[in-house]
Amino acid sequence: MSNIPADLRYTTDHEYVKVLDKGLVQVGITDYAQGELGDIVFVNLPKVGDSFDEHGVFGVVEAVKAVSDLFCPLGGEVTEVNGALEADPGIINRDPYDGGWMIRLRMKDPDSLTALLTPEAYKAQLGE
Repeated sequence: MSNIPADLRYTTDHEYVKVLDKGLVQVGITDYAQGELGDIVFVNLPKVGDSFDEHGVFGVVEAVKAVSDLFCPLGGEVTEVNGALEADPGIINRDPYDGGWMIRLRMKDPDSLTALLTPEAYKAQLGE
């Protein structure tokens, strides 16, 4: 059974969103996603200042088993990138929700959070 924190929102593509402050969110992949990928060996993330539309590809995660695109759950501008992942992408496997976050994003439309899955809806999607 996957770890699905109750204070986050989720996408059908297995990204999560954590609200940090008014208009600012933290984005990463879920515990389920990292488990399906296996040992993560590389991550390619955007630069601060890059902008993305909702569901735009913001990066790539490479694991022993697969390579997968990362989809931006909300439209916005990147304000911070987790530089620790460059040296140790395995943080995503060990701690996807805290140390393994990928980007921080200033949302274009904070109301778009309501379109994301609740923890209960994400659990139902996974069949848990």
